[in-house]
Amino acid sequence: MAPAELHVEVVYCPSPGEVDLRALSLAPGATVADAVRASGLLDRHDLVLADLRLGVWCRTRAADVPLRDRDRVEIYRPLTVDPKEARRQRYQRHKDKAAAR
Repeated sequence: MAPAELHVEVVYCPSPGEVDLRALSLAPGATVADAVRASGLLDRHDLVLADLRLGVWCRTRAADVPLRDRDRVEIYRPLTVDPKEARRQRYQRHKDKAAAR
């Protein structure tokens, strides 16, 4: 028996340490895109739906994927630094601190 409403969360982290989370009730058959539009996060953070990477429970999903009750929709922001480069920079800083001692 399908629920009368879907209860989902939409979450976006505009910057490290900052979380914008919206709890929504949607009609059955709603998609990932429907949840993102209904959350108001597009307008609040000046986002364009077509440019976003979206996911459900840490797995990348297309905008037209139907949601299930209690799903968590995530809006991913682009990486600002290549993870390998960030690791190299951290290692270099650690190495420089050790040499200064």
